[in-house]
Amino acid sequence: MIPDRLRWLVEPGSSPVELGERFSAAGKVLYLVGGSVRDAFLDRPSPDLDFTTDAHPDEVKRLVEGWADAVYTMGEAFGTVGVRRGDDIFEITTFRSEVYREESRKPHVAYSDNIEEDLSRRDFAVNAMALRIPDAELVDPYGGMLDLARAVLRTPLDPHVSFSDDPLRMLRLFRFQATLGFIPDPAALEAVAEMAERLSIVSAERIRDEFSKLLEADDPGPALSGLVRSGLADVFVPELSLLEMEMDPLHRHKDVLAHTIAVTQKASPRLKLRLAALLHDVGKPETRRFVRGGVTFHHHEVVGARMARDRLRALRYPKEIVDDVSQLVFLHLRPHTLKLGWTDSAVRRYVRDAGPILEDLNELVRCDVTTANEKRAQTIQRRIDQLEARIEELREQEEIDRLRAPIDGNDVMRFLGLAPGPKVGEIMNLLLEKRVEDGPYSEAEAYDIVLAWARESGLPTPDVENPG
Repeated sequence: MIPDRLRWLVEPGSSPVELGERFSAAGKVLYLVGGSVRDAFLDRPSPDLDFTTDAHPDEVKRLVEGWADAVYTMGEAFGTVGVRRGDDIFEITTFRSEVYREESRKPHVAYSDNIEEDLSRRDFAVNAMALRIPDAELVDPYGGMLDLARAVLRTPLDPHVSFSDDPLRMLRLFRFQATLGFIPDPAALEAVAEMAERLSIVSAERIRDEFSKLLEADDPGPALSGLVRSGLADVFVPELSLLEMEMDPLHRHKDVLAHTIAVTQKASPRLKLRLAALLHDVGKPETRRFVRGGVTFHHHEVVGARMARDRLRALRYPKEIVDDVSQLVFLHLRPHTLKLGWTDSAVRRYVRDAGPILEDLNELVRCDVTTANEKRAQTIQRRIDQLEARIEELREQEEIDRLRAPIDGNDVMRFLGLAPGPKVGEIMNLLLEKRVEDGPYSEAEAYDIVLAWARESGLPTPDVENPG
């Protein structure tokens, strides 16, 4: 039975049918394969249409010549040719066996000549099903349909073989656990525990992309726990395992990791926010000190921000993500330092320091409340409610999202006859600090401040004291 989501693929006159007929006429076969087949049976949307064939890339290009509106060959070295027909975009890959050399970061690609061998080299049985086009024959040699019904992630071959072929599949095991809600097969988990170190031969970029997809899933919690238990997290984000520590020698609570995962689960599935939730307490192991009556983690946000920056750089995240996530970690305790209320200057400073991550920061602070003490939890949430209310009140009165002095550096240089340099920066910091502390003020007041600073610094002052 063809899932409703795939019916259009086999309707006469559809682009896939036309494509399949061209391959068939040339004595070649064409199959829809992988995630799009799986998602169709799960009634999930799937943006990609991936096909596999016994035709080699040069043959594929000849077969689509005159039919395709565009052909893309960026993946040809890996056996993949992209094809566009109208609004439909297909990726067509030659049957292959993809195996990593023992210490290589790049797979060695070898072509196969049959669909069963190609499917055997795929990551999980639920992704190792194919639908022949145009006759809609389902090929499922490794029990993918049964695994779909059981919601299990199992490799087509022995997991040691599958994970050796491509070690990234060990991380994909947990990514699919998060995104599909499936349970990893015990044999696969055992193989991960035995082979985790082999993930180190995979490029940081590929690891990053899989990890990001895991974090953006609706519920990444069980998968994150699995990463730690299996030892796979130690290979690319060892800070997580270090959170599984004794909170104090008396009670032996091991709840820093559990708290971290709970915070990550609560956070909205935005990548920066989820990364910050995951890393917000990574500074605790380094700053832990036992004192009378408990344990302290003084300045763990400072240490954690540095550690988060180093880890995200190692995973090759873009600079914007590195900067924003480390700043979220650095600021996540800020609201708790102002328990007596929010002055205007405190609100301005908070908004200025948060900048574009303000929404994520407020949500991170809310998610960080995982205490079972309902009264304490309500108190903290009420504090954030008050903060957000104060921000809105000030926004109605003044521009607080882009705090600026009334004059800029060019005005200062022109007024004092200064060249660009640290003195100009010092003055501008002084002017901005007054804006933060006291609110809006006039250009005339700004020039008065500049003039007073110049006199105190022993600099020549202009004849006209106040050009404003």
